[in-house]
Amino acid sequence: MNPTPSKLLPGLSVVTLIAVYLLILVGGIVRSTGSGMGCPDWPKCFDSWIPPTEVSQLPVDYKEVYAQQRAAKNERFLAYLGFLGLGNGDLSDRIKNDKSILVEADFNAAKTWIEYVNRLIGAVIGILIFATFLASLKYWKLDRSVTWIAFASVILVGFQGWIGSIVVSTNLLPGMITFHMLLALIIVGLLIYVAFRAQPSEASQASSLPQSEEVKVNGLLIALLILTLGQILLGTQVRESVDIVAKELGDEQREQWIDALGGVFTLHRSLSFIVIAAHLWLAATLYQRFGISGNITRWSLILLVVIGMEVVSGAVMAYFGIPRVAQPVHLLLATVAFGIQLFLLMKLNVSQVINSNLTKDAQEYAGY
Repeated sequence: MNPTPSKLLPGLSVVTLIAVYLLILVGGIVRSTGSGMGCPDWPKCFDSWIPPTEVSQLPVDYKEVYAQQRAAKNERFLAYLGFLGLGNGDLSDRIKNDKSILVEADFNAAKTWIEYVNRLIGAVIGILIFATFLASLKYWKLDRSVTWIAFASVILVGFQGWIGSIVVSTNLLPGMITFHMLLALIIVGLLIYVAFRAQPSEASQASSLPQSEEVKVNGLLIALLILTLGQILLGTQVRESVDIVAKELGDEQREQWIDALGGVFTLHRSLSFIVIAAHLWLAATLYQRFGISGNITRWSLILLVVIGMEVVSGAVMAYFGIPRVAQPVHLLLATVAFGIQLFLLMKLNVSQVINSNLTKDAQEYAGY
């Protein structure tokens, strides 16, 4: 009897992926509202599983208490960096010398609960990713890479949680937030891969390109993935610069923030024109090959719409004083574009993505 795939994994992996995107959106809201330090400790919030709603519920010296706790955690983190041979790097120097890291913010109930909801969603996603791994175990005899990739996502989400605690203990130190975002994108990529590989029937829906076109389109998609990843990380650095400018100019001069951002914003904005042109070329190429009714063409057009919305949200931020509502939307659209690009790359190379990893029994089951 041929092994049969799990009926649970395809749907569960998609739900988990959507939940991760929701967390990215909520994380953007945390950043845009300045709620990142709404909970000064981790995983609890003000040493409680249910955070306070009034400052009167906290001890008088709460700032000193949590500053000391974060200082102790940073010392342990510095010891880890030293063990890895990174004790004399730029990150270690900033943690050691940046006194602002231990400055405790005033209690703000709204910011505390925004950050707490972010953590709750993160905990649910951790459970969903672990459930995805359990469901993937049934694929062990079909395609072991599905199980391995699902297991890797479990490890990474645990590591991501720990890095999140370091982001808090270092008071949103620039660089740590960028690394935190990079890990989120890797998790997104792994989950897309699991969801795609969990459905061998995808292979029968693929349309092949002539070899010359295949090389060009694959090269363009890989370039777009790298460029989009770079744009997201650049955008995270722009956001870190916004935090600095906001402290210097204050909210009353919000419309002046963009002019004060400097070269990192200029580079981020300039690369967006290349992104638009490359996606237009990609959509036109796939339309010429597969026609408007092709599944691949439809996804390329969806990608083009997402990129267009992302550019519009970026323009709104640039010309309207970086409204808070536009920031998380801009980030979410960028990560969605990254996911669609990866999906298209797998879709165009579906035979190599799936067949090369299926066992003999699985190929017979799928009808290859």
